[in-house]
Amino acid sequence: MLIAVDCIIFGFDGQELKLLLIKRGFDPEKGRWSLMGGFVQPKESLEDAATRVLKQLTGLENVYMEQLHAFGSPDRDPTERIASVAYFSLIDINKYQQQISDEYQAEWFSLKRMPSLIFDHRDMIDMAKEKLQYKAAIHPILFELLPEKFTLPQLQSLYEGIYDAILDKRNFSRKVLSTGLLVKQKEKEKESSKKGAFYFKLDKKKYQKKFNAFLNFIPNPHNLK
Repeated sequence: MLIAVDCIIFGFDGQELKLLLIKRGFDPEKGRWSLMGGFVQPKESLEDAATRVLKQLTGLENVYMEQLHAFGSPDRDPTERIASVAYFSLIDINKYQQQISDEYQAEWFSLKRMPSLIFDHRDMIDMAKEKLQYKAAIHPILFELLPEKFTLPQLQSLYEGIYDAILDKRNFSRKVLSTGLLVKQKEKEKESSKKGAFYFKLDKKKYQKKFNAFLNFIPNPHNLK
C-alpha cells in the first residue's frame, strides 16, 4: 500500500470563497482537474510531504495546513492501492496570488462552479467544507481568509460562501456588531459602491475572552439543506 497526501486550499478574494486546483500531469486521468497531491517519501513526515507537494505543484509556501482525514477505500485509485491523508488550509488569495506558479496550471475556482474532479477529491472537499463550517462557529479561523482590514459586506460574503446560505444584511450586521469583537476604522472601501463601506479589524484579544460570540449569528448548516 502506498501513502499519499492531498492538499485542499480554500481562498477568499474579497467576494467569493474559492478552491485552488491543478491540471493533473500524468495518467490515469491526465489533464483533468485535481487537488494538489503526491506520495509520501520514506524519510518524510505527512506534514512535510504536504508542504513539499504544495510548493512543487503551486509555488505556495509558508501556508498553515491542518490534517483533515485519511481516505483509504480499496478502489479509490484504479492503478494501485493508495491511501491518502488530506490536509486543508485557508488563505487570503490576494496575499499569495504572486506566489502561484503556472507550471501545473494552478487556478482558483468558485465553490459554486467547480469542474469535475478525479477519484474521490470531491468527497475530500465536501468533508473539508463541513469541518470548516464547524470550526467557523467556534473559532476565528475564517479571518485567515480576510485581509487585516475588511468590510462587513466582505465578511457576510465569506460566511454565505462557507454555509451556502443567503444571510439578511441588516440582521447580520446587527448581530456581528453586537459581539463587540470588531473595531471600526476611519477609512472606507469605495470601489464597491459610491457610498462606501467602513473597514473593520478583529479584536483578537477580546475574541479569546468571548470565545462563543459568533455562535449567535452563524446558521445551523443542518437547517440549510
